Amino acid sequence: MPANGPSFELAVAEVMGRLLPGEVMTYGEIAAEAGHPGAHRAVGRLLSDSDEWPWWRVVTSTGRLVPGLEAEQARKLGDEGVCVVDGRVVAG
Repeated sequence: MPANGPSFELAVAEVMGRLLPGEVMTYGEIAAEAGHPGAHRAVGRLLSDSDEWPWWRVVTSTGRLVPGLEAEQARKLGDEGVCVVDGRVVAG
């Protein structure tokens, strides 16, 4: 099943819809839970093109925030109780 199209978007939407405030996942975790392991870049593209989902709760595999949106993402995560240090989510 390709990592694009309506079925991919629906699967990602389902995973994103389960993310609660203060929960953080990686792009790879979202892709795997959506049934598309390895499609982390496709998840990133999808989230960057949409305002429907809480994109700020998704980070890279190393915990890094979205380049260019670090301040906004750090603020949103901080508002939810997530610890961010030097542009990365850290265990609190």
